[in-house]
Amino acid sequence: MRHAGGVAAAVAVVLLAGCESIPDVDVPASGGSGAPAPDGHAASPLDNPDGTRPGLAPVRDAQERAEAAALIDKVATKGRGPKTGYDRDEYGYAWMDTADGVPLARNGCDTRNDILQRDGQELRFRSGSDCVVVSLTLADPYTGKTVEWRKQKAAEVQIDHVVPLSYSWQMGASRWSEAKRRQLANDPLNLLPVDGSANSAKSDSGPASWLPPSKGIRCAYAVRFAQVAVKYELPVTKADKETMREQCGV
Repeated sequence: MRHAGGVAAAVAVVLLAGCESIPDVDVPASGGSGAPAPDGHAASPLDNPDGTRPGLAPVRDAQERAEAAALIDKVATKGRGPKTGYDRDEYGYAWMDTADGVPLARNGCDTRNDILQRDGQELRFRSGSDCVVVSLTLADPYTGKTVEWRKQKAAEVQIDHVVPLSYSWQMGASRWSEAKRRQLANDPLNLLPVDGSANSAKSDSGPASWLPPSKGIRCAYAVRFAQVAVKYELPVTKADKETMREQCGV
C-alpha cells in the first residue's frame, strides 16, 4: 500500500518560491493499489471474496447469478432488534489501523486512506506522505458517476459500510466482542468509497429500504452484503434477504 512520490522536488519548488512554510503538495502516485482491476476499474464481488481488489463490478451472466443466489441463500434471517446502546465508539475509533484480523491492518495507513487508495485512480498524496490521499478520480459504483474528488471537499466521497454498523448492532453485533466489531468496521470487504449524497441517503438501511440508484449494480451490492453477513455470521431481516434475492433474479 505504500507509494513513492517526488516529494523532494515539490518541496524544492516551494522553497525557491520564497514561502516561509511548506503547504500540502499533492504528489502523483506511481501505481499501487489504485491501479485498475484487469476488467476495468472494478472487480466482481464474486472474484473478490476478501475485498482487497477495487470497486464493485456488476454480476452479469446466468452462471454468476446462480452463484450469487447460492451465496445469498446462506444468509440467516431474524427480526431487527432495537438500537439501544449503539455508539460508533463500540466499533473502535474511526478508521483505526490496528483492527487485527482483517486485510491491510497495521500497514501504517488508516483504513479510510487504504480504501481510497484501493479504489481511486489518478491518486495524489499529501506532501511527505505515501498514505494521505488528497485527490483522486472515483468511478462510483452506487450512482455510476465519475467523481473528481479533492480533500478540501471531503464529504463528496464517503466510505460506506456496506452492512451499516448500526444495522449490525441491531442484528446481533451488540453481543459481539469489541475486537470482532472493530474487524467489521475496518474490513475492506465491508467498505466502499462512494458518492457522499448516496451514502447519506442510505444511512443505516438494509437492502429492503435502500438500494444503489444504479440498477445495474444492485445484484453485486446484494452479493457484497451477503458476503459480509456470511463472514461475520450476521443475520439479516427476512425482507432484506428477499430483496437481495430479487436483485439477482431469484
